[in-house]
Amino acid sequence: MKAFLLAAGHGTRLRPLTDRIPKCLVPIRGVSMLDIWLEVCRRAGISELFVNLHAHAGTVRTALASRDLPLKVHLSEEQVLLGSAGTLLANRDWVASEGEFWVFYADVLTNVDLLPMLALHRKLRPAATLGLYQVSEPGRCGIVRFDENNVVTEFVEKPPQPKSNWAFSGIMLATPDLIDAIPQESPADLGFHVLPKLVNRMLAYPISDYLVDIGTMERYESAQISWPGL
Repeated sequence: MKAFLLAAGHGTRLRPLTDRIPKCLVPIRGVSMLDIWLEVCRRAGISELFVNLHAHAGTVRTALASRDLPLKVHLSEEQVLLGSAGTLLANRDWVASEGEFWVFYADVLTNVDLLPMLALHRKLRPAATLGLYQVSEPGRCGIVRFDENNVVTEFVEKPPQPKSNWAFSGIMLATPDLIDAIPQESPADLGFHVLPKLVNRMLAYPISDYLVDIGTMERYESAQISWPGL
């Protein structure tokens, strides 16, 4: 099975850490986010990982060159940022033979067991299955509402008046149907341009495992204390 790890952002909110390294290499108790994701993927039976890069791309290549990797890693440097959805569209041939594939945001720190989520997705076959978690500041997230059958009934990116505190976690199972919904314009964003169009065709999967978006220094520093490890 294949997965995308979206890691091309500048990580400006994590400066000064990201002045020297990309956000996928920032350490959590001495272990990089990329290494944590590689282990999460290995445990889920993922055999190939596509990592898009932009800032400090050479640093990632050097870091991986010295590792005995648990799965095959493809690195792709974006000279111009394509956006979270644009990356999937530009590399759709890489998953052309896949019935489903994972999409992960590199600044999400988690020890989630992905196998139950995969089992649910394969049972019901939606266009996408979104991992969700509850947040205290929903206005800063992609907010989801779903019904008693866990069908997503609304998706709004950074709503001014949130109607829920269930947020998209940055963990998703996607299908070719999702790629078909991506606009040709670039950059294209999953939260703004794609997921709202797939309402009633997606499943919500609430995640109870540890999960933190480390996108700010405050959350990054908090994660150093709260992270339970893999």
